[in-house]
Amino acid sequence: MKFNKWTLGLAAVGVVSLASAVRADEAKMSALQTALSSTTISGYVSASFNWAITPGGSEYVGNSQNPGSPAAFIPFQGATKQDGFNLDVVKLSIAKPQDDSQWASGYQIDLIFGPDAVGYNPSVNGNSGQDFAIKQAYVVLRTPVGNGIDWKIGVFDSIIGYEVFDAGSNPNYTRSWGYWMEPTEHTGVLATYRVNDQVSFSAGVANTLQAGINKRDNESGYGNGAGSYWHKTVMGSVTFTAPQSWGWVAGSSFYGGIVYGFNNGPYYGGQDPNKLYSNGYQANYYAGATLNTPCKQLTTGVAFDYVHNLFGGTEGDWADAWNLALYATYKATDKLSLNVRGEYNEGTYYYRDEGVGAFNDNLVELTGTIEYDLWANVISRLEVRWDHFLSNEASPWKGAYLGEVVDSVDHRTSVGLYANVIYKF
Repeated sequence: MKFNKWTLGLAAVGVVSLASAVRADEAKMSALQTALSSTTISGYVSASFNWAITPGGSEYVGNSQNPGSPAAFIPFQGATKQDGFNLDVVKLSIAKPQDDSQWASGYQIDLIFGPDAVGYNPSVNGNSGQDFAIKQAYVVLRTPVGNGIDWKIGVFDSIIGYEVFDAGSNPNYTRSWGYWMEPTEHTGVLATYRVNDQVSFSAGVANTLQAGINKRDNESGYGNGAGSYWHKTVMGSVTFTAPQSWGWVAGSSFYGGIVYGFNNGPYYGGQDPNKLYSNGYQANYYAGATLNTPCKQLTTGVAFDYVHNLFGGTEGDWADAWNLALYATYKATDKLSLNVRGEYNEGTYYYRDEGVGAFNDNLVELTGTIEYDLWANVISRLEVRWDHFLSNEASPWKGAYLGEVVDSVDHRTSVGLYANVIYKF
């Protein structure tokens, strides 16, 4: 065992003994090993191939909820992923789960690297162009109240939504329209209380409704003179899991949640403070369920998203948007799964300008995915996606973000082919 010069000097004059120094170092090593013994390291590497067979509206339309990605059927980074091979993202997770004690503690750190990390959580320091992001980083604390309240303090994922950022945790590779309507992350505090094995509740407060670590909402930047950074976002959810007494429905889960806050959205009005179409108070409502069926191989799901006052609520009902998605997964064998998703969306795409009016572009979407997991720890999928806009064919329109007027007759359908490989470790 090595000793530093200070320890050897003290031992030489008899202040300490080498034996006691050995015991002290062993105690420190033991404490360190104990602290690290329950730490877990995991993650994945995701790569893909995207082919926009019929690009359709993705060339022109701006997604008001996620302007950085022109269309949801191209996951993240928009057109830069079309017609080629891609590294999507690398994720590294370091965590120390809570134990069963009354005052248990732990932490979770999720780091993402690569193209999909660009702009994921732009901070107040303006790092949105970096290909590295902290996806989650929070401390978990338990307080012994009733069955125990678990607290997340830091940066955590949104509490609503059927789909998540991690493609391997979704039934399909591309994300739903509902996903793009939802918040992605919050900086704040979230409390979760489990009543019993069937019912649990969550409630929290965060800085903002939109992504951005340590970001603040400053309404004064939008011309109304309020000048307050104290717009906070509140959220709540409830989960119910069907008990074993419910027969084949047992294990099915039902979920409902609300996120309400001030939306510092993109500024589409130039220098005119009267053209503020994307900031104001916004409520995201979500209801979803994952349902077992009498056929053990078949699982179904449903997700409903409604965004109220999407662009501030000052221009009428056109400011709202909603999305209904249906899911089905058939587990043909231990390795082969067939996944289908169908959606109807109303109001996510829009155009408005002075003297012109507003157009809400409704759409339908259908995605089919074949997953065959031939290699250990590897998810391999082939997917086809079809998006069709139901706009008024006689009305010209333009994307709110890209701002190019086009004829909706010429760009109503998008078809994409995708291959995705994910290695989980």
